[in-house]
Amino acid sequence: MQCTPTAIPDVVVFQPRVFGDSRGYFLETFRKDIFEAHAGKVEFVQDNESKSHYGVLRGLHYQKPPFTQGKLVRVISGSVLDVAVDIRKGSPTFGKHVTQVLDSEKKNMMWVPRGFAHGFVVLSGQAVFSYKCDNYYAPDHDAGVRWNDPALGIDWTVGLHDVELSEKDAGQPLLDEIEPLELDKGGTR
Repeated sequence: MQCTPTAIPDVVVFQPRVFGDSRGYFLETFRKDIFEAHAGKVEFVQDNESKSHYGVLRGLHYQKPPFTQGKLVRVISGSVLDVAVDIRKGSPTFGKHVTQVLDSEKKNMMWVPRGFAHGFVVLSGQAVFSYKCDNYYAPDHDAGVRWNDPALGIDWTVGLHDVELSEKDAGQPLLDEIEPLELDKGGTR
């Protein structure tokens, strides 16, 4: 598995080796030893999956302490533009973001550590999106940042008229209206 840090080194892209022949393919989607060597210790406790059509934008989501979450995200079918925004208090990259196209052909994955807001927009006709979380969903600690905050400058690569949002996501606060996340000494995990 190839592991590549992004412009924000705590966010890592994983590219598994895919073994294929006339019968189909095989790949390892997670190996704890390889993952922890490049992203740190983790214990995943919840897996989630969503299906969306072209232009659906989900995010930018995060959870407040003590329920912050790290997510290993991938696309089972289709293609998305995945986005991670650093919202860690005191981080030299606070307010910066990284993007990565995740698709079912490449089978690439991205680690979005604790302390980041996360979102994606569907680029294909439809997409099935899957993610492993290192903490449980806690509705009372659910939070977000507005997807189109000019301070973030995210190029979602789809036309504004094609973006479809939930009411919740359309009303999220701007970056300068949120309290940056202060993580435990354990770091981004």
